Amino acid sequence: MWPLPFIQLGLLGTAFWLWMLVDCAINEPTAGNDKLIWVLIILLAQVLGAALYLLVRRPQRLAGARS
Repeated sequence: MWPLPFIQLGLLGTAFWLWMLVDCAINEPTAGNDKLIWVLIILLAQVLGAALYLLVRRPQRLAGARS
C-alpha cells in the first residue's frame, strides 16, 4: 500500500515533463538556438528542467504573444 503515492507522484512528474517538452517543441519560436537549448535543458534536467521552463520561459513567450 505504501508505494502507491510514489507511483502516482512519478506518473504525475512524467506527465508534467512530457507536457513541457511538447509545449517547448511545438510553441517555442525557432529563431536562434533558444528552442534547442530549452529542449536540451528539459531533456537533461527532466522535471527540474521542465519546472524551469514553466517558471522562466513560458510566461515570457505568452506575454510576447499577447502584445
